[in-house]
Amino acid sequence: MAKISINLCLPVPDIEALIQGRIITALPRYFIHPGQQFALYPTEFINIPLTIEQYYCSSFLPIAHSAIAHLQSSHLVSDTVTIQAWAKCEFCQIINHTESLAALSSLTIWTQQALQSILAQKQNIFIAYLRVYQLPKAIEISVKHKQNSQFVALPQPLSVTDANPVLSDRIFLKRKHQLEKLEPPLHPELEELQSNLASFAIANSAARALEEDIKVFLGWSSKSPSIKADSHLTWINNIAALGNRSKQLDEGKSNYQAGTDFENIVRQSLEFLGFTVDYFHKGGAGGIDIFCSQPYSLVGECKAGKKIPNDTAVQLLNLGTLRLKSQEVFKQATKLIIGPGEATTQLQDAAKVHDMAIINPETLEKLVKLQSTYQNSVDLFKLKQYLKAGQSDQEVDKYIDQVNREISLRSHLVQLVKTYLENTGSDNTGVETLYGVYFGSKPPQPLKIEEMHEIIIELSSPLTGYLGRIKGSNWKSDRFYFLRDLPIRNNYM
Repeated sequence: MAKISINLCLPVPDIEALIQGRIITALPRYFIHPGQQFALYPTEFINIPLTIEQYYCSSFLPIAHSAIAHLQSSHLVSDTVTIQAWAKCEFCQIINHTESLAALSSLTIWTQQALQSILAQKQNIFIAYLRVYQLPKAIEISVKHKQNSQFVALPQPLSVTDANPVLSDRIFLKRKHQLEKLEPPLHPELEELQSNLASFAIANSAARALEEDIKVFLGWSSKSPSIKADSHLTWINNIAALGNRSKQLDEGKSNYQAGTDFENIVRQSLEFLGFTVDYFHKGGAGGIDIFCSQPYSLVGECKAGKKIPNDTAVQLLNLGTLRLKSQEVFKQATKLIIGPGEATTQLQDAAKVHDMAIINPETLEKLVKLQSTYQNSVDLFKLKQYLKAGQSDQEVDKYIDQVNREISLRSHLVQLVKTYLENTGSDNTGVETLYGVYFGSKPPQPLKIEEMHEIIIELSSPLTGYLGRIKGSNWKSDRFYFLRDLPIRNNYM
C-alpha cells in the first residue's frame, strides 16, 4: 500500500493508450525522476501546436478522437475529470537527436512529425517509462489543470496498491527492452486492426473479444480470457429442462408444444456443436425429427417426457429409411435417440440391433457447455466413436472427461512456459529445457519429448495463440514464449 498526492497531466489519448497497454511511455514536459508515483490526469491539451491528425499515428487516430470526444462530453455535464489509473516512473530517457525518431514513432502512438516538433521546440524529448496500475474504482476530482502544468495536486492523498498492473513484469520488461533497443514492431498490421476494432468493441461483444485477443497476442495486455458466459448462450441451460415434458405440462403447455420446443433446442444444440442441420427433413407428422448432413450423416428422434416409448427405434428405422429414400444412406448414418431417463430393456435391445445410440438431454447439455466453454473443443468424428449402440451416456461422459484431460494438460504446459520464463528472466525457451522442468511440475500425465513438442506446436499456432514460436533449423531448436493463459474452468458442467 502506498499513498500518492499528485497527478501527472497527460493528453487523454495518451492515458487511454497507457491503460490499454498499447504504450508504456509518456512525453512529459520536464524530466521525471525514477521512482516517482502519481495518478494519471487526462487533459485535452497537447504540448505543441499540431492538429490531432499530425500528432498521432494514423492507426491510433480512431482511439484518440474517441477519447477526446468522451472527455469533452463529460466536461459539459460536470466540471470534473475521472482518474482511472496511477503510475510509477521506472526510467526517464532524454533524446536530443533525430536519428531515432522514426523508430520511436513506429513503437509508440506519436508521429515522427510530432517528435521532431517537440525536439525543435525544446531541444530535448523526455521519454518516461511508466508502470501503470488500474485503480479498483475510478475517482472523480474537480478540474484544476492549466495548459502549462505538468503536475497538479490531488484533493487528498490517495491510497493505491500494485494489485492491478496493466502489464505483467515480464511483458513490461520485454516492451522496455524493445523500446530501449528500438527494435521494430513485429506485427504492425495487427496493431492497425486492433485500432480499427476499438470503436466497434464498445457495442459488439464479438469485436471486443477479438480485440482483446489481439492485444494479448501483441503483448499489450496480460489479461486471461474472460470466463463470463455470453448472454446470448443462456439457452444452453435449458436443454435438459426442455427434455422433461412433465415440467412443460406444469407450465400449461400441450404435449405437442413441449415436444416441439425440445426438438428445436436439440437442433440448435447440434448446430452449435458443428453439425449442419438439414431443415428439409424437419419433423412433424410422418417426418424424422433431425437430419444432419455434415460433417457426416446423422438422423435422430427427440422424445420429451418421462419415458422414451418402446417403438422409438422402429419409428426411427422406418421414417429414416422412407424420408432419406436410400437404405444405404440410412445404414451409414449415425443414428441417435435423445430423451430423458433410462430406456426400457426392449428399446435398448432394438437400439443395439439397429446400431442406434441413446442419450439423455443432460448429456447433450454437457457437450454443448463444453463446446461453449472451450471453443471448438468437441471433435465430432471422435464423438462419433463414443455414440455406441444402446444407452451411450456413460460413453459420451468418457469422451467429455478425455477432452477435459487434454485441455488440462495444455493449460499445464502453457503455465509451465510462463512460470519458467518469469523465474529465469528469459525471453524464450526450448523443448528440451521444458521437458526437464515438466517432470518436476507435478505433471498431469507422463509425456514423451516428441509428444510435448507436438502439443506446444499446437498451442503456438496462430489460431490458438497461447504460446509463440521462433522456428529453428530442427524441432529441438524451436524456441517458445508465453502469450496468454489457458484457464481451466471447473464450474461449467
